[in-house]
Amino acid sequence: MANTIKIAGDIRDEFGKGAARRMRVAKLIPATLYAGGDQPTFVKLPMKETTLALRHTNALFSISFGGQTKLAVVKDVQRNPVKRIVEHIDFYEVKAGEKIDVEVPVFVEGTPKGAAVAFVDLQELKVRADVANLPERIVVNVDGLTDGTKVLLKDVVLPEGAELDMDDPETSVVSVEVPEDATESTATAAAAPAADADAAAAAPAADAEAK
Repeated sequence: MANTIKIAGDIRDEFGKGAARRMRVAKLIPATLYAGGDQPTFVKLPMKETTLALRHTNALFSISFGGQTKLAVVKDVQRNPVKRIVEHIDFYEVKAGEKIDVEVPVFVEGTPKGAAVAFVDLQELKVRADVANLPERIVVNVDGLTDGTKVLLKDVVLPEGAELDMDDPETSVVSVEVPEDATESTATAAAAPAADADAAAAAPAADAEAK
């Protein structure tokens, strides 16, 4: 489940590219905190601490600034396309006990049978959960599953307290299949002994003709 991460920031009263550049030089990240229909709050956050915190998917942030503290989740992160450093963050304010929709990445664990391989059909699932218990990932176990098996939305085991917010329960999340190249390799391997046997049988006949 998501971690609650405390970040101490400060009110931001400078705007524009020049101001943002000066903040980044000072190892700060400009950020905007949105709160429904209210006016957004502009803050600046410590670069190193905040960048490390962003590694956690769906983390709940407790952001303190100007004598107040707000709970928030990440709405959007803007990164430099070359250096990949964080240039700006949009947060969305939430309340304790509130349930929200989040996109949760899908991972697989286990090994299917034989040459079969698991393919993730849906990279993320839309899930509704309490802000204090947001899942970081959804794991689908494919151990022992055979070629042609599909794990559907209705089969996915969700973390405690979370519920799917998606329409079609028959949608495939993970497919287990034998890749075509694996099938071709198996066919080639099977054909090789037969070819060797034919060659061995033909050799005596060739010798007899030569005599």
